[in-house]
Amino acid sequence: MRFQIRAISLDLDDTLWPFAPIGDRIEQALHAWFVEYSPRTAERFPITEMRALRERVHEEFPEHEHDLGLLRRLTIERALRDSGDDPALASAAYAIFFRERNRVDFYPDALEGLQRLAARVPVGALTNGNADLAAIGIASSFCFQLGAREFGSAKPDPGLFLEACRRLGVTPNEVLHVGDHPRMDIAGAARAGLRSCWIDRGDHAWPSQFPRADIEFTTLTALADWLDATRLHTLPETPEDAA
Repeated sequence: MRFQIRAISLDLDDTLWPFAPIGDRIEQALHAWFVEYSPRTAERFPITEMRALRERVHEEFPEHEHDLGLLRRLTIERALRDSGDDPALASAAYAIFFRERNRVDFYPDALEGLQRLAARVPVGALTNGNADLAAIGIASSFCFQLGAREFGSAKPDPGLFLEACRRLGVTPNEVLHVGDHPRMDIAGAARAGLRSCWIDRGDHAWPSQFPRADIEFTTLTALADWLDATRLHTLPETPEDAA
């Protein structure tokens, strides 16, 4: 399939790195912190109970579903308060969360693929999560990061994709959205008029009710190979290129 791609919007969690190990590390690190600095909280809310509390907080504040960092902070404050401890400790606990949230283990293909994509076209990060590209060390590969918290709603809201196109300065049909999630990434991008690429990391079976992505790969390097093969550039050819 050939179509012109002048820019890319790229999902982060489960596209560049798996999130599940990060989530596990966050829970372990926060519990260890509570054991040392708020033993009552650690006793009342071991990992399984803290997870259940986090789910309750999500249910209580649906208006904040696009701001996962805030919901995490509210969960920590609630745990401290319900344990009879000082909610002001939440800032230090949240710093532990932030540190572990941004310790990522990239998929083997991710960094090479990202670098190759960024060398070909402008790439914007488009995420429902709260990863920090600067803390992770890959901000230089992106021209911007747009998150659900900043925008006010989450994928698959078409508005989030269209805002990414506006920042990229490219019409939606010339932007390729790349992600792992059939509904959040692929269906959301299609509704907004973007082209779509499914990176199949093996975490999702394709739902029968969704049309397939425009292109599908299992690695970012395979996508980079495809872009190289199309020989379609970000800018029109110069006279020297055409000679």
